[in-house]
Amino acid sequence: MAAASGHSLADRVTGLAARLGDAGQRLVTAESCTGGWIAKVCTDQPGSSAWFEEGVVTYSNAAKQARLAVPADTLARHGAVSAATAEAMARGAQAGIGGRVAIATTGVAGPGGGSADKPVGLVWFAWALPAGQVASESVRFEGDRDAIRRQSVAHALDGLLMRLSTA
Repeated sequence: MAAASGHSLADRVTGLAARLGDAGQRLVTAESCTGGWIAKVCTDQPGSSAWFEEGVVTYSNAAKQARLAVPADTLARHGAVSAATAEAMARGAQAGIGGRVAIATTGVAGPGGGSADKPVGLVWFAWALPAGQVASESVRFEGDRDAIRRQSVAHALDGLLMRLSTA
């Protein structure tokens, strides 16, 4: 499932800003394979300080544990590229401050690093809402590293917009 075409990343952020602003919520991001790209497109929008709290890039497992409190056992049992890790990253990013909405991404952007179980292009997403709901899903994107990451950013934003619409 690739990101919807016809809407730029900036358009997605504009929609997200309106939803978060109207609800008095703030966004935090916990990114691995997207390398801070979600935070970047959010903060490209003037006035984003009204609804964007912070972004954390945790590329290594040690950083995921130290910065987002991802349990070592989760990483050992499921690996960094998994639903369990994405959900723990989202919860860790959201922790401590009320009204936070979180997006987490972890995956294999390539060109190397893939395996039969976790091929290049596999990305896990998690979204955490203030009421405690956490949802996750995976998508396998096609293309080079840049294309996989761009599609991941779009999908992460689309997923949060959808979840905020139904919450």
